[in-house]
Amino acid sequence: MDKSRDDYLLVIRLSAMGDVAMTVPVLLALTRANPELKLLVLTRPFFAPVFKNIPNTLVFPVDLRNKHKGVSGIFRLAQELKKHRLSGVADLHNVLRTNLLKLFFLDKQIPFKQIDKGRKEKRAITAWRNKEIKYLKTTHERYVEVFRNLGYSVKLDSKDVLKPCIPSEEVQAFNAQEDKKLIGVAPFAAFSGKMYPLTLMQQVLERLNNTNKYKIFLFGGGDEEKKAMKALTNKYTNSFCEVGRLSFADELCLISQLDLMVSMDSGNGHLAAMFGIPTITLWGITHPCVGFAPYGQADENSILSDREKFPMIPTSVYGNKFPRGYEKAIESIDPQIVFHKIETLLMNQD
Repeated sequence: MDKSRDDYLLVIRLSAMGDVAMTVPVLLALTRANPELKLLVLTRPFFAPVFKNIPNTLVFPVDLRNKHKGVSGIFRLAQELKKHRLSGVADLHNVLRTNLLKLFFLDKQIPFKQIDKGRKEKRAITAWRNKEIKYLKTTHERYVEVFRNLGYSVKLDSKDVLKPCIPSEEVQAFNAQEDKKLIGVAPFAAFSGKMYPLTLMQQVLERLNNTNKYKIFLFGGGDEEKKAMKALTNKYTNSFCEVGRLSFADELCLISQLDLMVSMDSGNGHLAAMFGIPTITLWGITHPCVGFAPYGQADENSILSDREKFPMIPTSVYGNKFPRGYEKAIESIDPQIVFHKIETLLMNQD
């Protein structure tokens, strides 16, 4: 099919939240270099607000639990997508579902390019043996390669971030404040080896709270995390929990207003970075060398576990595999170091 101004480039990224957020700077760079390009983003409905302010972008919500479930559902999805004029497909996910979807596109001869996740080199660098750290391509760079393989010009720039949102009434009410710096803290992670113990994070929060210079927003999800955050907000007068009080779109808007985010190696760090918010990340058994550091952040914003004590780090890509004892690796990060890094970055903004 010849490309025209009416064609869409289909972009696929279904999950997880951090990986979805990491597409944003790349799509901004893509649309900046190709202003007439129209994007159709295939993703989960929950993630639609992430793409709201990317130029010329339409979200196609996929229903993987019902309508688009299984082989027949993927076939149905392919038929629905083909109703759009597509100039090509950029598969930024490259999983079983998208490989099946690719088969259903063969009859249309639409260019279908997929991300090279570098699985072999990632297996090598996460092997459980002593090794030298070698920085692999970042996920952002791997996304860029997909678009270049489709023939598009893309060059990442530090300015390829979203502008702060205009706060809704709900965000304004939640964020009514005196003259204080706004800090986001996302203290949770999907796996224990990536999560800074709450006992240590409390030391950081206590120091921040006692300065009386900051308003601290706690980010997370789920009932257990909500209980833990409520306990923290009861203990520290300058801390607040947004869970259950804001929609995801408003939560993104609140994040865009922050002066700084503190996160694990997890999705909230990437959500902050896509707005260009200074983001500090704490790393346990994972490591930024694998390619998942938040966009545009200085290397020193990644606070790492002690590799002299835990030389097998990184032990996995996602933080779900580690030798015995390595679940305590992240405890080697001193809370004083975290507090000092926060203060330093915020003072540099003045």
